[in-house]
Amino acid sequence: MTHLTRRDTLALALTSAAGLAAPSSLLAAATPREIGWDDLIPPGVPYAEIIGEGELDLDADTWAPIFDENATKLNADLDGALIRMPGFIIPLELDGDGVVEFILVPYVGACIHTPPPPPNQLVLARTVTPWPNDKLWDPVWVVGLMKTQLMDTDLAETGYVLSVDSMETYVW
Repeated sequence: MTHLTRRDTLALALTSAAGLAAPSSLLAAATPREIGWDDLIPPGVPYAEIIGEGELDLDADTWAPIFDENATKLNADLDGALIRMPGFIIPLELDGDGVVEFILVPYVGACIHTPPPPPNQLVLARTVTPWPNDKLWDPVWVVGLMKTQLMDTDLAETGYVLSVDSMETYVW
């Protein structure tokens, strides 16, 4: 695993993903593959096997998960795929108009109020069009080009990188 700054690794991942991408006019015409969080786990790996033990630190009042190799197994079928998936935003970088870099997580509060899910349940995402600050707690649909790549962030290790083309509020 490469240990560069978060910005350097995201730029590298998005540049690599761009090399796999079709011209944006073709992507706009393509229908994204709708996926759920179970789709991030490779076929044949049961969900129960990606959750690890943990270390409890009573002094710091924290619990840190310990994942085995199943937690970093990624679904190779998603590498280079145009996808649409729901999730919640954990902001990493904001500009004046909203969040531009975030971790897409499967449930509200993941990585902030609870220990992070395994890497193959986290997506590092970057968007050119900022998502408004007043909608950070809303569930969202994201559409973009997915890349399978383990990345380190300040909050958690992620298994996927997403170059976001569009976002919208998820309506129940």
